[in-house]
Amino acid sequence: MKRTKDALVILKNRLATKPRLKALVEEERVNYQAALAIRGTRKKMGLTQAQLAKEIGTTQSVIARLENADYRGHTLKLLEHIAEAMGRRVTISFTPMPAHRSYAYAH
Repeated sequence: MKRTKDALVILKNRLATKPRLKALVEEERVNYQAALAIRGTRKKMGLTQAQLAKEIGTTQSVIARLENADYRGHTLKLLEHIAEAMGRRVTISFTPMPAHRSYAYAH
């Protein structure tokens, strides 16, 4: 088998064989999406971090932390609180994963 130096191919192969690594990557993806949603909506509404912080009863530094993709404390309750302060609602959807495997569930 020919070895590759393509980082994406290497990562894909490792994710396929290491479930824990795959779970960590998925968790980081969700954190990144949450941070982008907060920042993007805040900016679209023309709010500063300080203004949003005041709306939800916290500090600007907390908003900055929430908008950081490395932050791991996003909870559904927190996201709902932020969304409500911006006149929005949180929506959740299930989307197909690449190379999705079927799972049979017993009833």
